[in-house]
Amino acid sequence: MTKGQGKEMPEDLRGARILVIDDEKLIRESLVECLIAEGFQAAGAASGEEGVDLASRRSFELVLCDMQLPGITGIETLERLLRLDPSQMVLLMTAYGTVETAVTAFQRGAQDYLMKPVLLDELFGKLRRLLEQRATRLENQALRMQVRQMERTDGEGGLVGSGPAMRGLKSLLARVGPTKSTVLIQGESGTGKELAARALHDLAEKKRDPDGRRPGRFLAINCAAIPADLLENQLFGHRKGAFTGADRDQLGIFTHAGPGTVFLDEIAEMPLATQAKLLRAIEEKEVLPVGATEPVKVEARILAATNKELTTEVAAGRFREDLFYRLNIVSLTMPPLRERREDIPELAEYLLGRHTREQGRTFTGISRDAMLLLTAAQWKGNVRELDNVLERAVILGDGPLVLPADLPPDLRQDEEDPDAVEGLVEAVRRFEKRHLERVLALCSDESGSTDKKEAARRLGIALSSLYRRMGELGIGGVN
Repeated sequence: MTKGQGKEMPEDLRGARILVIDDEKLIRESLVECLIAEGFQAAGAASGEEGVDLASRRSFELVLCDMQLPGITGIETLERLLRLDPSQMVLLMTAYGTVETAVTAFQRGAQDYLMKPVLLDELFGKLRRLLEQRATRLENQALRMQVRQMERTDGEGGLVGSGPAMRGLKSLLARVGPTKSTVLIQGESGTGKELAARALHDLAEKKRDPDGRRPGRFLAINCAAIPADLLENQLFGHRKGAFTGADRDQLGIFTHAGPGTVFLDEIAEMPLATQAKLLRAIEEKEVLPVGATEPVKVEARILAATNKELTTEVAAGRFREDLFYRLNIVSLTMPPLRERREDIPELAEYLLGRHTREQGRTFTGISRDAMLLLTAAQWKGNVRELDNVLERAVILGDGPLVLPADLPPDLRQDEEDPDAVEGLVEAVRRFEKRHLERVLALCSDESGSTDKKEAARRLGIALSSLYRRMGELGIGGVN
């Protein structure tokens, strides 16, 4: 390495994280020292394997990588780095430069090429240019993410996904939404039942009042979160003097919602006495406030949700059978996230964009390995758990991509053997193989024939790429 007068680095580029991969200790440590002196954050790795492992745990804006390395070569290291982060800027270094090696480096994804011994003027000039290019690229990616967020239709109510389960759900929402029908929304906790309710409300509002001159409110109440003696008052209101402290009339949410929607979440937790009054509100479109002698007419649509099986609750005497039939005119079931894994990449990108805006951070996507982990996770908490995981990653991660290290440790743990310790490459390979086998099984008929074109479409890859990955992972049926 030849020292010289380094070019002045702009302040907005100082502090960038740079990884140096070189098996020659003197060169590696000298480069790291010079980079730190110039204002960068720098780290070193003595092999391609060590560099890839470090890059999987920390985010680097740029990597300086020697072509000749023990173990995996510089070209293979480059390819593995780009699989971790396709936006990674890699500058390859070699003492044996030829036109052929330069062409190979660029074809495999390197952004530039540097001859040894390294001249600092040349190095810092290339660093400045590549970091400026990267900043521009990330800005454009962030803008595209914002545009995609803005293009989402309000009628879907934030329900993200284009797999078979979500297509069926959205089709049913589109048919039921514009009506005034009572709807029962069922599904596990965290699957998005309130989002479905809001979508139904929005669709009804567009039909009832397309110009928005007389908007109807969407009022949600959690029947499990309010004490039984207060729930009735919240729903139906009260008259002045009905009880101690009732110094004036109070409207309940049925009246307050006007022509809008009342969403009753956790309906199975409603006391039986209140269930009887709710039944009258549905049948007669009127409520009797606490302390009142005359009923009040209401026009709000009623939507209800539960994570319990209401037929079981009816059989056990905990839920009125007549109310169940009134609520169950149309029933929607929200699929758990583990049953629509094909939607996880789209959903994760959507949630990442939302948290990026809320936290004021710069994230442009999720690395391939992190996405494989997200896709393979069990998600017992469904979309709510995925949302929390991505919010944590935005808060704790460095960006611009969410990396496996940004995900909670329990999400990265081997489900079959929680105490197993394995490298990231092996773990990702196992998760990828399991995911491919699951998708291939979904695209197989009773005779065992697999529609690989459909499998490739669901995976979002080319058919040739599917065959290649099946061969690499040892999955049968490649031919």
